Amino acid sequence: MSSSILTNRHDFLLLFEVTNGNPNGDPDAGNMPRLDPNTNRGLVTDVCLKRKVRNFLELFPATRDSATDNGFNILIKQGAVIETEQKKGELAAAESLPKDASDSKKAEAAKNWLCREFFDVRTFGGVISTGDGVLKGSAFGQVRGPVQFTFGQSLHPITPLEVTITRCAVTKEEDAKKERTMGNKHIVPYGLYAAKGYVSPAFAEKTGFTQADLDVLFQALLSMFEHDRSAARGEMIVRGLYDFEHVGTQHANNADQNRREARLGCAHAHKLIEGVQVSLSDEAKASGKCFPESFADYSVVNTWTTDNLPKGVKLHLRHEGQDIAIGPRQS
Repeated sequence: MSSSILTNRHDFLLLFEVTNGNPNGDPDAGNMPRLDPNTNRGLVTDVCLKRKVRNFLELFPATRDSATDNGFNILIKQGAVIETEQKKGELAAAESLPKDASDSKKAEAAKNWLCREFFDVRTFGGVISTGDGVLKGSAFGQVRGPVQFTFGQSLHPITPLEVTITRCAVTKEEDAKKERTMGNKHIVPYGLYAAKGYVSPAFAEKTGFTQADLDVLFQALLSMFEHDRSAARGEMIVRGLYDFEHVGTQHANNADQNRREARLGCAHAHKLIEGVQVSLSDEAKASGKCFPESFADYSVVNTWTTDNLPKGVKLHLRHEGQDIAIGPRQS
């Protein structure tokens, strides 16, 4: 894997579906599936998607070749104490610098250590200014990550269901005479969701986010539901991951300008993403369906080709395989 800092901007569209499951319960609403009250479209928070990525990396951490390479530990995980890890970073920074180094230098070194050790800090950023160490109140106590997700939103309105369940055992001894307990769970019968993601090379330089990290991120996005199955989440599947990479519009001889364009971007993200059009299929429309029941009721059309893709942009169809790409347009 390449350990080079990411140099190209990426914008991507993630399509995923849920069948008879709760993709992201709302604790303030009795764990019902999150819903936009204005449109009745389902929502999945960016935090939920990041959680899935973190869980995948905990199960399948990437290989670290040496202690100086980026690590793939996860900071935000169950049972973790952020301040404890933060102190390790501050100690490592103090040991690597002269004793008379300024607090600002120590704080920067501690931030760099945390970014190097923890994939999620390096990727999503975070607040690492807890405690009373050099990071408290420091400009390096807040890390802005190069990868940002939007909320996932269903393409059509959803109808959450509350399902009552029973159990032929009771939890407490005083309830033994009841012989069984009642409960409930909430499900979405079917929903196709779309989330957008943005990767900034400018912030990648600040956290040490590499091309190898990006490859790991895409692998996690494609596989995050495969190892997260439970009765509560039903069946969740990634149906599409469209990755637009900005590569520059100039001839290879003009490498400096190409690097600048690839870093800045060669087209607006929203226009690129709008080129992937998702709608009800002709069969679903003909049958008068208002609520899609499966992915077969959708038509997903990628309108981008090598001839009409904006110059300087390459489209990777990650869900089809890493080697399948469209563009960039040559003229």
